[in-house]
Formats: sequence, structure tokens, C-alpha cells
Amino acid sequence: MKLVEFALILTGVLLNACAQLLLKAGTNRIGHFEFHLDNALPIGWKLATNPFIFGGLSCYAVSVVVWIMALSRVQVSIAYPMLSIGYVVNALAAWWLFGESLSAMRMGGIAVIIIGVYLVAKS
Repeated sequence: MKLVEFALILTGVLLNACAQLLLKAGTNRIGHFEFHLDNALPIGWKLATNPFIFGGLSCYAVSVVVWIMALSRVQVSIAYPMLSIGYVVNALAAWWLFGESLSAMRMGGIAVIIIGVYLVAKS
């Protein structure tokens, strides 16, 4: 895999991970909610005007463009498994930013993902 190809894939993955983290930050600000007909507009307005939610959706939009560029250069059977890097980034970032747990079992799973991504990249 060429450096440009890997950079596009990694950029797409990191934008996707960033989107997830921003959406989580936005929902943390809003708090727990359920959609019902009577609260759809107030909750929808809170979501639409939350800067973290907007930032997360923007990251998704840019990540789609970057991902399409990556897929134009790399086989999908190689590119798609690389999305697993996002699981690693999100688990570590959620632990650091939101205080989410990072148990030994999760760390073991992260290690397996890293090994798998390495093997796919080397193939």
C-alpha cells in the first residue's frame, strides 16, 4: 500500500472516529432523551443546534469524501478492514475524554484488532 493510499484511509478512519466522539460529547450535553411525538421538535432542535452534533455530522460528511477517494485507489477488501482502527482510536479516546472503562478484556480485543489490521495491511 502506498503512503497516499494509507493516508487517505487513515484520514477517513480518524474523521469517522472524531465524528463519533463529537456526537457522544453532544449527547452528553443534551442528556438522556427518548423520541416521542410530543418531544420530537424540542429534542430535534437541541440536536440540530448543538455544536458538537453539528461538528460530528460535518466530520462524517468529510469522511465520506475522503473514503471515496481512498476506495478509488485501494481494493475494498483491504480498505474496509482498516476501519477497525477506528475501534481502537474510539476506545482509547473514550477512556481518556469521557472516563469510559478500558478493562483487560477490552485491551485484549484492541490488541487482536491491531494484529488483524497489520496482517491485512501486509497482505
